[in-house]
Amino acid sequence: MSRPVYVSHPAVLEHDTGNHPECAARILAIEARLERSEWHGFERVEAPRAERALLEEVHFPEYVSAVEAFCQRGGGAIDADTIVSSGSWEAALRSAGGAVALVDRLLGGDAGTGFAAGRPPGHHAKAARAMGFCLFNNVALAATRAIRDHGLERVLILDWDVHHGNGTNDLFARRADVFYVSIHQAGLFPNTGEVADHGIGEGTGFTLNLPVPPRSGDDVFCALVEQRAVPLAREYEPELVLISAGFDAHAEDPLADCDVTEEGFARMTAAMRQFCQELGVPLGAVLEGGYALEALARSVDATLVELARGGD
Repeated sequence: MSRPVYVSHPAVLEHDTGNHPECAARILAIEARLERSEWHGFERVEAPRAERALLEEVHFPEYVSAVEAFCQRGGGAIDADTIVSSGSWEAALRSAGGAVALVDRLLGGDAGTGFAAGRPPGHHAKAARAMGFCLFNNVALAATRAIRDHGLERVLILDWDVHHGNGTNDLFARRADVFYVSIHQAGLFPNTGEVADHGIGEGTGFTLNLPVPPRSGDDVFCALVEQRAVPLAREYEPELVLISAGFDAHAEDPLADCDVTEEGFARMTAAMRQFCQELGVPLGAVLEGGYALEALARSVDATLVELARGGD
């Protein structure tokens, strides 16, 4: 039986954001917790750098070059929320490369489940714009790798980060080969993800936005996964499932107002794992948000426990 994989790289700690909620302490907290849990049997894999050609398939080449040059000049504030340093270019390459390497492992048969723990996160990054702490859209790059290089025709992305993944939404809005499902708090940054946004042209019907009110907890999030996402996924029959795994819907998180617990994240992961087992397809999770350090660490730990059951 293949072991699940945990993909990361020390360089993601060199993305120096200063006094900022998206900081290196997030990865340190996660990995300290997993060390105490003996990594739940996960194989640890070092993330490679993302290939430039793949970056430029998802993002405009001029944008990729601009990010590189800005970091090489020492960085600074791209916008009010998104800060980079001289170490951010390498961190971004490894964060994106980790998500891509996860897909390679999953589709190569080396693992049935896995988790990519990179930073900066990615789901707000658009084709030509960094925003919301994100530089490159890691999960979009992973899905593109699956389609372009592994020949897949249908990839499902479930995004349960409390903030709508506007970048992922927009990158795949006109496409039917990626089904994007987002559960997010209504009225929160970036103020997108309305129910009426369900795709454009050939992509119509392959975007599902499920905004929820503040104070939504485990029952709401889990019901949407179990009663909306899974039935639609069963109809879509994806060949790969990716989770944009943000943990900022946690009750302790300072950047939102939802009340999910680590048990809720475990239950959502279990629902997707069971669906993937039923269909016989791999399941990977890519880290997005989560800014209460201990809650983040507990939630990732609970998620990995469920992913580790992927071979049961």
